[in-house]
Amino acid sequence: MICMRKLVYYVAVTLDGFIAAEDGTFDGFIFEGDHMAGINAEYPDTLPTQFRSALGLEDAPNRHFDTVLMGRHTYQVPGGLASPYAHLRQFVVSSSLIDTPHDVAVIRQDVIGRVRELKEEDGLDIWLCGGGKLAAELLPLIDTLLLKIHPVVFGRGIPLFDGKADITKFARTNAQLFESGVSFMTYERG
Repeated sequence: MICMRKLVYYVAVTLDGFIAAEDGTFDGFIFEGDHMAGINAEYPDTLPTQFRSALGLEDAPNRHFDTVLMGRHTYQVPGGLASPYAHLRQFVVSSSLIDTPHDVAVIRQDVIGRVRELKEEDGLDIWLCGGGKLAAELLPLIDTLLLKIHPVVFGRGIPLFDGKADITKFARTNAQLFESGVSFMTYERG
């Protein structure tokens, strides 16, 4: 039996379903509180390399992911880093991105086909970091939703799934609540 790697959409989201403000920023999310210790302990692989070093986690093993997949806007978030996740294999989906560091691969076409190939490789799971348009396109391949739901409302912004998506059912498999008001909810494809 062949076990395929999972594509996991792990992202922060507001109560009204947005992963970022209209301009792509996410400073309205809560970055202090007991949920941050949960992220650092369980998901050190999802922290930018620069932050891992600052927190003394540079040697922390990747527990869940060895590959990250981002849309161009997520990769080029204002104030972002050229190689944000140097401890992972980094892929950016873009038809227009020209200049990237050697450790950031660009997927220019057939993203569905390329993600299927990645899922067939050996290794840890694949982290779909964002954005909403890419998540809508890849919805048929997403195995798990891991949502960090923040008790904030943006009113408008970039939705969790930004674009045409078919009805897809997921079953909640885990819920973790924090005093900060943030909750981690895990859903598996139903």
